[in-house]
Amino acid sequence: MNLFIRNLVFSVVVPGLGGGYVPWLILSKNGRLARPTEWYPMLLVAGGLALYICCVWVFGSKGRGTPGIWDPPRHVVTVGPYRWVRNPIYVGALVIISGEAWMYSSVDLLIYVGSLAVAFHLLVIIYEEPRLRRHFGEEYKSYCRVVSRWVPRRVSAGQVNGTGRT
Repeated sequence: MNLFIRNLVFSVVVPGLGGGYVPWLILSKNGRLARPTEWYPMLLVAGGLALYICCVWVFGSKGRGTPGIWDPPRHVVTVGPYRWVRNPIYVGALVIISGEAWMYSSVDLLIYVGSLAVAFHLLVIIYEEPRLRRHFGEEYKSYCRVVSRWVPRRVSAGQVNGTGRT
């Protein structure tokens, strides 16, 4: 239960702010909330949200941690979405906000998505990956050789499972 609460708190604070509150601020900057111009982009938002939920579940159940850098998984996670891409939470966040930008026809949200993409990339290459290499050693290095950082690709279970813990 403690792990569930830690993941719930992280989800409300970090993605809640970045994917909900900040877009709301951007969309209501003129003193009124923008109205959706399209509804089918909700499929992107729903898909990104489903991806996020799956990632949090896998982090908790297999990694025994949260997506927060202050409470990371105790094990390298190589299952679920992590089998196809190393950073599916960031990918999901960008999909969600891209869907919101499309739904509201908002150039400002597109600029926000681009800024987030750059910030995520810098965070990953400057902080997260070096820390994970130090902490998990060869297990994480092997995982990185098999699984792409950003672009999902099909990887066989044997390739990923051979890199370490599942």
